[in-house]
Amino acid sequence: MKHLAYRYFKVFVLGTSLTVAASSAQERDHNAQQSRRYEDKAHKDFHEWNDNEDRAYRQYLQEHHKKYHDFAKANRKEQNDYWNWRHGHPDNDRH
Repeated sequence: MKHLAYRYFKVFVLGTSLTVAASSAQERDHNAQQSRRYEDKAHKDFHEWNDNEDRAYRQYLQEHHKKYHDFAKANRKEQNDYWNWRHGHPDNDRH
């Protein structure tokens, strides 16, 4: 009986460890995404990627009839097109 209880205890500890590890990894990914910084060479500035920038990017995609995809995975031309659009659409002009 003790052996069976020990086995269940090991499974419980392993399951808990995996849950905590997965949760920590998700939090790190979220934090990394929140703290990305992109250089806009054409405008000679940097942009911090945050929730506000993500909203603007989603608006840009919608206006250009494009499906959502992660900005980091967009090619250089599309990123540059976005920064050009973004400089013409400051936050106080957006609705």
